[in-house]
Amino acid sequence: MNQDHIRNFCIIAHIDHGKSTLADRLLEMTGTVEKRNMKAQLLDKMDLEREKGITIKLAPVRMRHDAYELNLIDTPGHVDFSYEVSRSLEACEGAILVVDATQGIQAQTLANVYLAMDADLTIIPVLNKIDLPAADVDRVSAEIISLLGCDKDEILHISAKTGQGVEAVLERVIAAVPPPKGDHAKPTRALIFDSYYDDYRGVILYVRIVDGAIAKNDAITMMATGAEGLALEVGALKPDMQADKNLASGEIGYIVTNLKSTREAKVGDTVTLTKSSATAALPGYKDVKPFVYAGFFPESNEYYQELKDAIEKLSLSDSALQFEPENSPVLGFGVRVGFLGLLHMDIVKERLEREYNLTLVVTNPSTDYQITLQSGEEVSIKSAADLPDPAKIAEIREPWIKGEVVVPKEYVGGVIQLISSKRGLQKNLSYVDAQLAIVTFEAPLANLLTDFYDQLKSITSGYGSFNYDLADYRAEDLVRLDFYVANERVDALSIMVHRSEAQGLGREIVGKLKQVIPRQNFQVALQAGIGGKFIAREDISAYRKDVTTGLYGGDVSRKKKVLAKQAKGKKRMKRFGKVDIPSEAFTVLLKRD
Repeated sequence: MNQDHIRNFCIIAHIDHGKSTLADRLLEMTGTVEKRNMKAQLLDKMDLEREKGITIKLAPVRMRHDAYELNLIDTPGHVDFSYEVSRSLEACEGAILVVDATQGIQAQTLANVYLAMDADLTIIPVLNKIDLPAADVDRVSAEIISLLGCDKDEILHISAKTGQGVEAVLERVIAAVPPPKGDHAKPTRALIFDSYYDDYRGVILYVRIVDGAIAKNDAITMMATGAEGLALEVGALKPDMQADKNLASGEIGYIVTNLKSTREAKVGDTVTLTKSSATAALPGYKDVKPFVYAGFFPESNEYYQELKDAIEKLSLSDSALQFEPENSPVLGFGVRVGFLGLLHMDIVKERLEREYNLTLVVTNPSTDYQITLQSGEEVSIKSAADLPDPAKIAEIREPWIKGEVVVPKEYVGGVIQLISSKRGLQKNLSYVDAQLAIVTFEAPLANLLTDFYDQLKSITSGYGSFNYDLADYRAEDLVRLDFYVANERVDALSIMVHRSEAQGLGREIVGKLKQVIPRQNFQVALQAGIGGKFIAREDISAYRKDVTTGLYGGDVSRKKKVLAKQAKGKKRMKRFGKVDIPSEAFTVLLKRD
């Protein structure tokens, strides 16, 4: 294919603004998929994506229109999967920016526009859902003009659901997006923008060929890892795999390799030919750094190996997933897993339970902390249970984020109050137009982990949207809050909190534990403490069995004797009794009132 007739582009937008629906219409209009095989969200292959109505994995597809080869990448919209968006942008020259005509500019719209501008892409603004009664075309057009600085006639008006105006999108892509600039004569260099492990075929790479070409059965080398393999098959996704003789410069496609693990072919690596390899690798991607950690434990220790194998398999197709073994006195052997956010954690948990039939206990999510010891040594911990002896600690630093909330102006006051209740600092307040405000703030990540998003939606009647990025680590007065059940410390429940919030949080969590831990035949004390000092307590009263039912008549001392014997037994049980802690106790922190 002549490079001048190739167009590589992606679709970017906020959640639910219609990316996947527009992709469906483009596939239908170009005849890539026959009408009878058409279904909604065609490129979302996972069951979870269809159920939740969100895109989780990027999906490339090749279309033909007139004499042009159009390579499209459909991207996710949720903030937790923005690393998938940034990878897609590197493989493209243009981006279709979809904005919902009823909702207007949202937080993830802004974030994706900044990513596209950084990647120097041609942005095509598209106003979707113009067929809805609530569509406000003039207001949203004004928002797009103020964001992109484009003219009003550059904004395309479409309805991806009905297909109205979608033909114009294809024409604009061909006219506005520049063709790729690769050199066919140079040594081969291809950028891996995604990879996954197929149980039957091995490691499959999604690549953008920058220079040269890769043909079937070529010997290939990964420039970063040094791994060598064979290109057993090359081709394009239409949207199913279709083999071809080769992939040439400027094209996007797949390579089936004989590699055994995706760790040998990391996302962002450069593929070159072994016999005539390139000297300089392509600029790859920053390593994805997880900042939410949670312990995953099987319901019974006998399933630990199954859990470990399942997470290893899952990590082959999710480059952002990082894990290490963990051991807890209460929960036994498990795995500490790093995620990019709470939705990412939810998706991984659901996939493990569905695809691998596991029943999991998930501990409270936490973030990582940097610690400087009195000796000057630097330590990083991912769980409060790993905190060194407080006497040896010089300072503890926690991660702070830079956040942006996009919200109608009447909700600004409530949003600022919410931010300050999370120890956040409001930095800036600007207006996109007369109705829409952007609140920029900084806040400690740990305080936003549990229910910030839910509270934001509640305060703003569902209109607020939120986007964030890691800023830096800051020294704060942080303490480890421990929880004791029947005088035994449960490390899996320990959390890191700011000293000023410890007492209130301790009382709240102890109260919640009282509701989920079942009653025993003896009294159970639930306590929260910092170091050796208890700051909150609740008691679960014992079951009371009436041991005097068989006694009737006679002297009262007979009853007293039996009751004293019962009290003695309860006292003994209290000393030696074990309390089984149900899995709900470990998720008490996930939802705070």
